[in-house]
Amino acid sequence: MATQHHSKTKILDATLGVVRAKGYSATRIEDVCAQAGVTKGSFFHHFKSKEELALAAVAHWEAHAAAVFASAPYRRADDPLERLLGYVDFRKALLAGDLPDFTCFAGTIVQEAYLTHPDINAACGRNILGHAEELAADIEAAKRKYGITGDWTAESLALHMQAVIQGGFVLAKAAGGAGPAAASLDHLRRYLEYLFGVQR
Repeated sequence: MATQHHSKTKILDATLGVVRAKGYSATRIEDVCAQAGVTKGSFFHHFKSKEELALAAVAHWEAHAAAVFASAPYRRADDPLERLLGYVDFRKALLAGDLPDFTCFAGTIVQEAYLTHPDINAACGRNILGHAEELAADIEAAKRKYGITGDWTAESLALHMQAVIQGGFVLAKAAGGAGPAAASLDHLRRYLEYLFGVQR
């Protein structure tokens, strides 16, 4: 049983890397099996189809990301604005290695699957939008602490932050490196400082 679980995890880990490198449509089951070092028989023991694999991989990605962000340094800050700025700094620090190492698995799939694979699209949407909901709680707390008013909501700013991050990944892919994504995060940090009246 442990071996079966181990082979399934290897397939899911391989899927994250292959899809981020090739895209969902271009990823073949054979590619995943080769990357994971398993046979197609082992693959079909765990998954009935590529779509079933994708749904499981989104859940696997979400669990992995939740663990990474749960232990991030910005979580320890008492001030909600410090947590927001620290979150941006942490996202920038994650821009390391090759493009498939730091780009978003859910964001990669949703760009291709939003019309053709509704179940996969919904799972990716829950992942990305759920992350925004977590940010919205800190944004709302920072608005209260710093007396910020305006015709914008914590939810809209959280979605804007996700748009900058996901858009940065697209720019990084277009440019072949993390530079544009890092610059976008720098702009986002400055915008948050300006919005909350932080003096530099």
